[in-house]
Amino acid sequence: MSLYPSLEDMQVDKMLQSQNRVVAAAAAAQQQQQQQLYHPSAPSSKVPPAYSLYPSFEAIEAGGSAPEKVSVHNALAPTAMYPDLYEYMGLELSKAMIEANLPQFMHAQQSPNAQALAIPQESTVATVSNANMVAPVTGGFVGLQRGQVTNGIRELILCKGADKKVGLRAHAVNKGVFVCVVVKDSPAAMAGLRFGDQILQINGTLVAGFSDDDVHKLLKKSDKNNISIVVRDRPFERAITLHKDSSGSFGFQFNNGKITAIVKDSSAARNGLLIDQQLLEVNGQNVIGMKDKEITKIISASERTITLTIVPFIIYEVMMKKLPMSWLRGKMDHSVPDF
Repeated sequence: MSLYPSLEDMQVDKMLQSQNRVVAAAAAAQQQQQQQLYHPSAPSSKVPPAYSLYPSFEAIEAGGSAPEKVSVHNALAPTAMYPDLYEYMGLELSKAMIEANLPQFMHAQQSPNAQALAIPQESTVATVSNANMVAPVTGGFVGLQRGQVTNGIRELILCKGADKKVGLRAHAVNKGVFVCVVVKDSPAAMAGLRFGDQILQINGTLVAGFSDDDVHKLLKKSDKNNISIVVRDRPFERAITLHKDSSGSFGFQFNNGKITAIVKDSSAARNGLLIDQQLLEVNGQNVIGMKDKEITKIISASERTITLTIVPFIIYEVMMKKLPMSWLRGKMDHSVPDF
């Protein structure tokens, strides 16, 4: 069973599989025709034309029409079978994006023998949230890797900064302890701690059932260097990958970072984005405390694909209780992750 980061990836992969079956059938027919050429006495049979994986970009620019059927001397040259990716599911993928994520198709189009070759294609496989996912559209998208939520456990070794702090603030929820603030340019930020990480141990001490103050005191008493923190990656959160439609929209609206509306038949609707969810990250970049205008600018900068990290608003409210937004804007780490 295949897994996909988005519904669009699944639909394109199924299209590729279907086309590969056509290519395989055409190859078998070509082999049969070659055998008949070596045995002229054998009864001839009409061989159906094969089909191309995609119409050429030149044909698209000329008006989108499929190539005409070829002559008898080139009876197995391909013709168009499926609509091209420019208009597939409203994605309107550009030539540049196809070249970046599906270079094998560009190579096939640019080859001098492109009209005589039909090569089966394989979809890109990306590792997302510790699973191999088939991603023919988003496989080369760096935001997919930066934004993934694994729920796995990792150990981080921190030190204290010049202010004798590690640069995090924790909040207790349901007998667990969670990171609610990662201060910019702090040791916690440089180590890769993220909002929503659940702290399991500090220097070997289990912190389940600890209060906020208990955790902060434990960190304060720690040595300056080699502070061991074991965390589970963001158990309350999930990541969703979306694609722009022909109008340049991903299909959702938000207010103060809270998702308030989903556009019908949009990528957001197709991929299961919900309302009453709080935006935490866009392509792995923390947006907590940012103004909507700033978040919109980051989203708009994404050419065709974004990965959103979200959490139910009711959980977000509990974790951010008593933290003024004006204070968060100046403290929260909003850097773009480089891992």
